[in-house]
Amino acid sequence: MIILVINCGSSSIKYQLLDMKSDDVYDLIAKGIVEKIGLENGIFQYAPKGGEKIVQEFPIPDHKVGMQLVLDALTDKEHGVLKSIEDIEAVGHRIVHGGEYFSGSALVDEDVLKKIEICCDFAPLHNPAHLLGIRAVQHVLPSVPQVVTFDTAYHQSMPEYAYMYALPYEYYEKYRVRRYGAHGTSHQFVAYKGAKFCGIDINNSKIITCHIGNGSSITAIVNGKVVDTSMGFTPLEGMIMGTRVGNVDANVVTYLMKKENLTPDEMTTILNKKSGFLGLSGKTSDARDMSALADEGDHKAKLVLKKLSYDIIKNIGQYAAVMNGVDLIVFTGGIGENNSRIRRRVCENLTYLGVEFDYEANVNKGVDTLLSLPGSKVKVALITTDEELVIARDTMHIVEALD
Repeated sequence: MIILVINCGSSSIKYQLLDMKSDDVYDLIAKGIVEKIGLENGIFQYAPKGGEKIVQEFPIPDHKVGMQLVLDALTDKEHGVLKSIEDIEAVGHRIVHGGEYFSGSALVDEDVLKKIEICCDFAPLHNPAHLLGIRAVQHVLPSVPQVVTFDTAYHQSMPEYAYMYALPYEYYEKYRVRRYGAHGTSHQFVAYKGAKFCGIDINNSKIITCHIGNGSSITAIVNGKVVDTSMGFTPLEGMIMGTRVGNVDANVVTYLMKKENLTPDEMTTILNKKSGFLGLSGKTSDARDMSALADEGDHKAKLVLKKLSYDIIKNIGQYAAVMNGVDLIVFTGGIGENNSRIRRRVCENLTYLGVEFDYEANVNKGVDTLLSLPGSKVKVALITTDEELVIARDTMHIVEALD
């Protein structure tokens, strides 16, 4: 089955085209990204299997135009990989927030779209962009079935005492205010892949997965089921991130609103887009740039990296306590897979758990690697994530069931 996987951001479209023969037998035919949608100079990238990467810059006014560019590239006479857009049999989308409505992937219909729209309040930076992507596909591929996979779905197994906040209960009843988590697709994928890689039975296991990137979250998983996760009502809660503040005393928010005369929307922008790495360093939200600045002696850059390591250590510690032990700790995501410095700093503080760290193996980047020594009580691994593959698998199963 030829499946186009779409991951829409507010100004971007990441995409992969896969030929899914089964869950574990597939070909990645092409991939790319459309960036800076709606800005003066958009960027279009396309990389066909076995071909040269194409990068073009020109205005891309909206997501419909962006989707049309993707389809045009896939069917281009010279560089394309499809004879016609009719070769696309299904489209799968990543959706950040599905609230309590979805505990698994779903076929797109108007009811599903309404529920995703309701959840825009929970993920204001993400869900509106996802809806734009779905509508754009409906416009250019009206007869092709679409499937949505939710970042929040995997976390629906959390017990009530883990997902409830100690606010008046009426706010949960009226507005469904609770912990939902995010990155569930990635956490699920690397937990199962990591367990298999390390020879652990997922159905008899205690695993902590650390998805560390521009957005970061850590999840506690017992026997394949989530028992707690660091992100909350929205993807803002938890540890320090690229532009997101992470955990902060709620009174700080109201204090600053009064002092700076800020509206709720202005405060939301500060917490989501002007904080984290960017806010603390005053220079960048990119971990690679932060590492370079730290190497040059920049104090604030060093502070950011130390805080990131500290937040990971703290979350691992509390989840090991919650699960009464841990068998496997997984690092994944852009930073988790590629920043050996962060992994080393974290694991050097986990000797109390019985972690014996393999410094030589830790030089690896972007490849599945066992990072603990043979005698280590707790295994540690670098496991590469593939959210697009999870989306493609779910899309394939749901569309096949329609026949």
